Amino acid sequence: MELHFLGTGAGVPSRQRNVSALMLKLLDEINEMWLFDCGEATQQQILQTTLKPGKVSRVFITHLHGDHLYGLPGFLSSRSFQGGAERPLTVYGPKGLKQYVWTALKVSQSKLNYPLKIVELEGEGLAFEDSSFKVSYGPLDHAVECFGYRVEQADQEGELLVDKARAAGVPNGPLLGKLKQRQKVTLEDGRVLDGNDFVGDKQAGKTVTIFGDTRPCDQALSLAKDADVLVHEATYEAGEEKMAHRHFHSTAAQAAKLAKEAGVKQLYLAHISSRYVTAPQIKQLVQGAQKIHPQSLVVKDFDQFQIK
Repeated sequence: MELHFLGTGAGVPSRQRNVSALMLKLLDEINEMWLFDCGEATQQQILQTTLKPGKVSRVFITHLHGDHLYGLPGFLSSRSFQGGAERPLTVYGPKGLKQYVWTALKVSQSKLNYPLKIVELEGEGLAFEDSSFKVSYGPLDHAVECFGYRVEQADQEGELLVDKARAAGVPNGPLLGKLKQRQKVTLEDGRVLDGNDFVGDKQAGKTVTIFGDTRPCDQALSLAKDADVLVHEATYEAGEEKMAHRHFHSTAAQAAKLAKEAGVKQLYLAHISSRYVTAPQIKQLVQGAQKIHPQSLVVKDFDQFQIK
């Protein structure tokens, strides 16, 4: 699992940052990518990377403000010509998303060559689940309906202890695969080996929580609980709590406080106001968070992070 930030600015594009868009790369796990929010010019940001829109199978929209949404119709249209032909795509988001998307496509006479499904979410619950991943969602505290998404990976089977198997005389080939599946195998000399003895312990799946815009709220704490990674807005620096509250946003310090209370391992701060441009300003933003939660980082466009 890997995060690739495509837009990390708040409100309007700036020379330093485009507006909100984040790709969750699940290529090693399920050969797919999931896009969270799709602000204006997300397509242009993707062109600066090696990301393939045809690999995007799901889009999760946190809320219907333009800096999180205006790039979606263009992305959906272009995907038809970027390897997405006949590959289904599902878009999740608040009520009103269907009207926005279908109106934009209809008025522009855009035609898609792949199945598009739009799922409007309400309240809190489960957006998606299969044998590999579960995505739950819940309401945040913003000026419009806004969701946070919690992506949980299923526990992973332990790795095959190849060196141990070879030391036991298991040859390369199908027997190794059977051991990996915890089956019993019989060697040529008659010995019977139990696959359970040659597979490591199960590994806990990773959890990633991605928020839209929000004031501090109780629901945020439950969505972020014990996450390996939390992506949280930091529109304002520490000390600007009154301003943040008035505009339905959070400060870097408030995000860090939440991460600490929730037991989050790594906090990535995005949705940065264009008022913070210079290196000293960004440093001050980071320090305001790190005083509370040391594993905090202000991200910038095109940053990539492996989720460990």
